[in-house]
Amino acid sequence: MGTFLVTKRKNDEFQFVLKAGNGEVILSSEGYSSKANCLNGIESVKRNSQDDSKFDKLEAKDGRMFFNLKATNGQIIGSSQMYASASGRDNGIESVKKNAPEAETKEEL
Repeated sequence: MGTFLVTKRKNDEFQFVLKAGNGEVILSSEGYSSKANCLNGIESVKRNSQDDSKFDKLEAKDGRMFFNLKATNGQIIGSSQMYASASGRDNGIESVKKNAPEAETKEEL
């Protein structure tokens, strides 16, 4: 089962990552000004991760692949790591879809 981990950055912003059952980070958020907004972001990931149209499959300038998960309003709520191949990126998307809905939330503040 996946886990959302909420942490606080050095600049006092809150951030979450979604980790797969094996501990690998599969999605990282932007910074949030409050913990409440960060927790709302997690709920948005849980909802939007089940809609294929919310995933943008992208390629970096260096040829590596990644994806962004967008909310209903089009705002990016999470970004993946970089992958060497499109199949790796697609597997990452499937992992988010599988892990996000039932993931527990933990805090390391």
